[in-house]
Amino acid sequence: MEAPTPLLLLFLLTTITFFTTSVADDGTAMLALAKSFNPPPSDWSTTTSTDFCKWSGVRCTNAGRVNIISLADKSLSGFIAPEISTLSELKSVSIQRNKLSGKIPSFAKLSSLQEIYMDDNFFVGVETGAFVGLTSLQILSLSDNNNITAWSFPSELVDSISLTEIYLDNTNIVGVLPDIFDSFASLQDLRLSYNNITGALPPSLAKSSIQNLWINNQELGMSGTIEVLSSMTSLSQAWLHKNQFFGPIPDLSKSENLFDLQLRDNQLTGIVPPTLLSLGSLKNISLDNNKFQGPLPLFPSEVKVTIDHNDFCTTKAGQSCSPQVMTLLAVAGGLGYPSMLAESWQGDDACSGWAYVTCDSAGKNIVTLNLGKHGFTGFISPAIANLTSLKSIYLNDNNLTGVIPKELTFMTSLQLIDVSNNNLRGEIPKFPAAVKFNYKPGNALLGTNAGDGSTPGTGGASGGSGGSSGGGGSKVGVIVGVIVAVLVFLAILGFVVYKFVMKRKYGRFNRTDPEKAGKILVSDAVSNGGSGGGGYANGHGANNFNALNSPSSGDNSDRFLLEGGSVTIPMEVLRQVTNNFSEDNILGRGGFGVVYAGELHDGTKTAVKRMECAAMGNKGMSEFQAEIAVLTKVRHRHLVALLGYCVNGNERLLVYEYMPQGNLGQHLFEWRELGYSPLTWKQRVSIALDVARGVEYLHSLAQQSFIHRDLKPSNILLGDDMRAKVADFGLVKNAPDGKYSVETRLAGTFGYLAPEYAATGRVTTKVDVYAFGVVLMEILTGRKALDDTLPDERSHLVTWFRRILINKENIPKALDQTLEADEETMESIYRVAELAGHCTAREPQQRPDMGHAVNVLGPLVEKWKPSCQEEEESFGIDVNMSLPQALQRWQNEGTSSSTMFHGDFSYSQTQSSIPPKASGFPNTFDSADGR
Repeated sequence: MEAPTPLLLLFLLTTITFFTTSVADDGTAMLALAKSFNPPPSDWSTTTSTDFCKWSGVRCTNAGRVNIISLADKSLSGFIAPEISTLSELKSVSIQRNKLSGKIPSFAKLSSLQEIYMDDNFFVGVETGAFVGLTSLQILSLSDNNNITAWSFPSELVDSISLTEIYLDNTNIVGVLPDIFDSFASLQDLRLSYNNITGALPPSLAKSSIQNLWINNQELGMSGTIEVLSSMTSLSQAWLHKNQFFGPIPDLSKSENLFDLQLRDNQLTGIVPPTLLSLGSLKNISLDNNKFQGPLPLFPSEVKVTIDHNDFCTTKAGQSCSPQVMTLLAVAGGLGYPSMLAESWQGDDACSGWAYVTCDSAGKNIVTLNLGKHGFTGFISPAIANLTSLKSIYLNDNNLTGVIPKELTFMTSLQLIDVSNNNLRGEIPKFPAAVKFNYKPGNALLGTNAGDGSTPGTGGASGGSGGSSGGGGSKVGVIVGVIVAVLVFLAILGFVVYKFVMKRKYGRFNRTDPEKAGKILVSDAVSNGGSGGGGYANGHGANNFNALNSPSSGDNSDRFLLEGGSVTIPMEVLRQVTNNFSEDNILGRGGFGVVYAGELHDGTKTAVKRMECAAMGNKGMSEFQAEIAVLTKVRHRHLVALLGYCVNGNERLLVYEYMPQGNLGQHLFEWRELGYSPLTWKQRVSIALDVARGVEYLHSLAQQSFIHRDLKPSNILLGDDMRAKVADFGLVKNAPDGKYSVETRLAGTFGYLAPEYAATGRVTTKVDVYAFGVVLMEILTGRKALDDTLPDERSHLVTWFRRILINKENIPKALDQTLEADEETMESIYRVAELAGHCTAREPQQRPDMGHAVNVLGPLVEKWKPSCQEEEESFGIDVNMSLPQALQRWQNEGTSSSTMFHGDFSYSQTQSSIPPKASGFPNTFDSADGR
């Protein structure tokens, strides 16, 4: 046996020194901690730290590093030594219910720390930045430390995206809560009671999965409305009592698990909504000491209710108010139930001392409603028309928005209505001639069919000249109309001339103007006798396709300008690069056609998808070109690029960049048969991050939001560097406004379909999040989403894996057997498993967005410094950047791709929506390279 080389000996010595130093550092910290306690636990030493792993309440790793300190209920006095922050492997510290004082020390950068329990002590402060960089933190409990000097809610927790519980009640927090709660996809318990928090409930609470919200008994009281509760659909308990919240109770019908709602001692107004009365889960509710109006609500007998000291119109539960009172309350509802109306509109007789209301001499019918000059917001309720005796309505000098209800034009007693100095919009209703209607000044967006701001049918308002149809106002209108018509005509003429010139200029060569990056001129192959499009790309594309130097045969009478980077490619070129579509070049077959490998003259490899379909009419060609145009706009380094296409008679051919390592499914499920090596964990988590980034771009970084609808391993393609790109956009759907659901026919692949999509056919971006969660489970387990060869209880991966997640100790047994997982890898695996569970939550509202997935996976990949750092840098990617920062950098620096074409593309070129899919397009395709 040869003697060890000096280099090997040096390596071993360095390694031993490192571990020895780390253990020694822990010993130093533990000795300092022992000295800070007065007295320390009986078996702790203040003179030597040789055996600190044997001290009571201390647990160490096999390497002798401290990872748990558990000293609850030990009657400890003294303070916590700041050296605790050097215990870099610390996972849990429990020192609650003692008598410790001093400041809560900094735990900054302890990236392994998961639990902090320090409640019920006598701490007097919190070190600045104490919770920075706690990326693994799950539980923070500091409750009942009311000696702490006033401090703010720690906004640095925004990085602690795994938080499930935050207990900071009775800790003297002051000020406004930061709007960061959408960062905590797993947060279930938020307890902030008995502090001095002010301001409104943060809007980001709407995107959280909080089940138990305790924010009651703030010293000065939080304020604002509680509308955000309507979006917190996971709520079980909501304690908001003893604050200064105002406005109505929102619709809580989606909170199907809400059983305890405490709203007493606030300034809430309005009618108790019927949806609250019918909430089947509700068991306990307090509404007393508010300003609620309307009928006394009748809750089911099993609900415990406290409801005293409000302004209900009746004393008998379930009994309605008088018609006039109900109408006025509906009007108040349009204004958000202002407190000033709640305070002055009490009882069941609107003619008995109600402010802003005037009744007739008999004291029975309302004739004037004067709500002007109070700064009210909201809209004009059409219910006001139910007050049939009204003669005058004053709503002027407020901040009202929306339209003027047409119902007001049918009020037979109405003589005057004043809505001036608001922000109303829409059409101006046509009131009868006897009605004086003032809508100006103000209301700039309201229709302009009257010149002086008053339309009393055709009568006048004070200060006006009457509403005659003739006169100067009418002449001015005619002149303005003529000018507008002339300008429109000139604009149209200019556009036609421009298109004609451009057609003459570029149609001659059927290619892109080099100065117009991203615009490709395409010829209609059908009208050209089926020769295939004769255009070619600018820049490098022209060099690659030297066969395209001459214009295509046939006339150029019917051309289309497509925005994007793909080009039409002649059929002759595609025959050349695929060796005349040789059998030897076949990469795979599908129900719609065949995919061939192609190699250009410069060695660039492509994948050519060849499809046959029925003869295309003009409509089919338009749809095909529209789909190509969209595919060229959705460009990202983790989305497979469409390089070009060809229409040849009744054939369609699409040319993609070639991904030599096939698809993820082959590497997970068929690696033995194909002779691949099994994927390492580093490769798997890196692939997951690539996919998350690509789908995140589809969802939110493009100017429009797109839904893939068929995310699965066979649509995740791999390059030689094992970096991933998402493919197959045949089912991509545009998501209106990026958020709201859109109804569509059911498409996709069973096993990856989100429950709500399979049930209703309505999709949001959350269906892709669900499918991504399934892919994560496949990456973890090496199992398919659906596997009929397994017993029923294990055949559906999501259902089975959810049971695994109930107990963390089950996860190692469920992993792909090819994975070799050390302790560090297991921590990463636990994070990914947890993310997979969140992504496949049954309710779409409980799933995170893809940005959250990127934030979770990014640090896991960065930890290993992937070998593609040059590529990362060349594309301007930094996993520590926020999305806006990354996007700005991409836009500033631009990106390039090692593909056949190098057109200039802007990430902002995504304005158009996806058109209906052209007939004959495939839904899925399985081939050797995943297309």
